[in-house]
Amino acid sequence: MILNGLSHCMSCSSSALQRRHACAPLEPREIVGPRAIGLFSALFVALFFIITAAESAALAGERRHGLSTFGELKYPASFTHFDYVSPNAPKGGRLSMIGTAGVTTFDSFNMFIRKGDAAQGLSYIYDSLMVRAFDEADAVYGLVAKEAELHDDGKGVTFYLRDEARFADGSRVKASDVVFTITTLKTKGQPFYRVSLKDVETVEAVDDLTVRFRFKGEQTRDLPQRVAELPILPAAFYETVSFEKGFLTKPLGSGPYELKDFKPGLYVTYARREDYWAKDLPVNKGRFNFGELRYEYFKDRGAEFEALKAGAFDLREEFTSKDWATKYDFDAVKTGRVIVATLPDMNPSGTQGFFINTRRKKLQDARVREAIGLAFDFEWTNKNLFYGLYKRTGSYFENSPMKAEGLPSAAELELLTPFKDQLPAAVFKDAVTPPKSNGSGQDRRLLRRARKLLDEAGWPLKNRVRTNAAGEVLKLEFLTFSPSFSRIILPMIRNLKTIGIQATLRQVDPAQYQERLKSFDFDLTTSRFTMRLTPGVELRNFFASSSAEAQGSFNLAGIKNPVVDALIARISQAKSREELTTATKALDRVLRASHYWVPHWYKSSHNIAYWNKFSAPKVKSKYDRGVIETWWYDEAKASKLK
Repeated sequence: MILNGLSHCMSCSSSALQRRHACAPLEPREIVGPRAIGLFSALFVALFFIITAAESAALAGERRHGLSTFGELKYPASFTHFDYVSPNAPKGGRLSMIGTAGVTTFDSFNMFIRKGDAAQGLSYIYDSLMVRAFDEADAVYGLVAKEAELHDDGKGVTFYLRDEARFADGSRVKASDVVFTITTLKTKGQPFYRVSLKDVETVEAVDDLTVRFRFKGEQTRDLPQRVAELPILPAAFYETVSFEKGFLTKPLGSGPYELKDFKPGLYVTYARREDYWAKDLPVNKGRFNFGELRYEYFKDRGAEFEALKAGAFDLREEFTSKDWATKYDFDAVKTGRVIVATLPDMNPSGTQGFFINTRRKKLQDARVREAIGLAFDFEWTNKNLFYGLYKRTGSYFENSPMKAEGLPSAAELELLTPFKDQLPAAVFKDAVTPPKSNGSGQDRRLLRRARKLLDEAGWPLKNRVRTNAAGEVLKLEFLTFSPSFSRIILPMIRNLKTIGIQATLRQVDPAQYQERLKSFDFDLTTSRFTMRLTPGVELRNFFASSSAEAQGSFNLAGIKNPVVDALIARISQAKSREELTTATKALDRVLRASHYWVPHWYKSSHNIAYWNKFSAPKVKSKYDRGVIETWWYDEAKASKLK
């Protein structure tokens, strides 16, 4: 099977498999003499071998047990387990937890489409061709695929599947399932998949255990790993279940867990598969130790916290600094029955902030957007609401070497200067950073700046409100689902009203919130996205013009900027980490100077509280919290709690 490709003789498409055979020659339809026939045949054969040799040269490469964007792999082919696991960790027990903050219900087990609210934990049902190593920036190692072979021209990759790979129903995982997965996600999946897979030109099952990808365009560097990490869907399952609809049918995968029990709005439970085909592979030694994973759902964060105290579930990550500073002193913490811990996080800290929807005409002027940002007093917020626990986010790539700082380097200028006429002057000065207030909550100096910007943008004060030449009043609505965010938004609204902007807060239920986000029905909203250590084509989902009108995309600000598109292309084409870092810093400068968001805050750690019945490896993975994949249930500790 071929995705978006021309049909051709499968056996004549040369590959790194080194399989060769003669293709039956076509007979000429015109009657010609023997000498002409001989000359024609010789030319035909010569041309055939020239084409075949060229194609083989393009495809041939080295079969490897792993892939990395710039080629480096920490673990050799003979490795037995990752360094951040305990390979002999006991199996069993249950981990019950709160998953993503603010997710209060689910109505589907289909996490691949826009429709519906998918249950948490579904990723543990599925295997992928290769699996990420969380102590390396971007390396993946063989899971369903034993080996991968990059094509020499950089335009493709071939994966060689393990014969023993099985779905939970005992059926084989075949190359045709990989083809079905890529084809389906690219044409019917949610925008994230469609954008990421846009440059996958063809995917074909050479045989049951060999799948070959060919890519198009110039931004193909990350695609081998991108397709390697995608969950593999069973084609046969979707012959009876519609992929394009939400469903509560038990999903089928080949991963370490399977669905056990659920009740929408209350919980979903996954059971570890004792017959999991890959449990003894090096990439899985010491991983997936819990016998059950259970995700609990609560409508209210307060009720959720009280349930933790009562022992109704085991683990919770705290995202509210005030609660972390003031509430975790209950008796079970004092006696050591509940452990409170801060786990370091070396990933880029993400892009949390108020995203400003530039699809709205009133928000298309960068001066208006900058003025809005000046009304947010982080210093006051951090001191009075967060107990000083946070730092101000300044970059889309905060807490990473990709953050732009100071003046552009010579290498950055080489990328930016050709676009000088299309960029704000601020791009070529010190990197734009959020203003630092006096911490009063209403810094007059910053608000004066905001007033001046609004005047310049054509929104003068009339009767104490900002009104343009057409008589339209500048009104803004903050969209949120979280009651706890009102304490952050309301002081900002007061400042906005001080400078003449009529701002309001709209709190909706989580389901309505998600739907309004998908359709971009908001002025400002809060969200957080985390960037990869090796960013590439996925940046299109957040910042590219192609995703601005794709409903359900992560381009919340509606960015349509040809310079941003060009820099994303340079990032995706970078041949070294140095080139990547330079291009990413340049992109960071452009985004920050355009004021597409009002940056919030970050901390490079996870605050968690859990009942003391678990143990963890001595070494924590650098780039993952590690709880679900590497911790285990400790019977001795649990018995003391009883």
